[in-house]
Amino acid sequence: MNDQSESGPQRDHVTPDALLHTGSGGEVTAEDLVLASGRDITPQNLAWAERKLAAEGPAALDKMLP
Repeated sequence: MNDQSESGPQRDHVTPDALLHTGSGGEVTAEDLVLASGRDITPQNLAWAERKLAAEGPAALDKMLP
């Protein structure tokens, strides 16, 4: 017997595309890139991210995320 009520979460719905994309069409910051890489926000990591953004632009974030 199923103990979940009718008002419980439904697992058979589809997640809208807008929630699945990184949204990097907008402004990407050095902090975004550092966090996406799994690193801590430190001055050294921010400098790395700023150099990477200068070289690759917002596509740098797309390359970090699946």
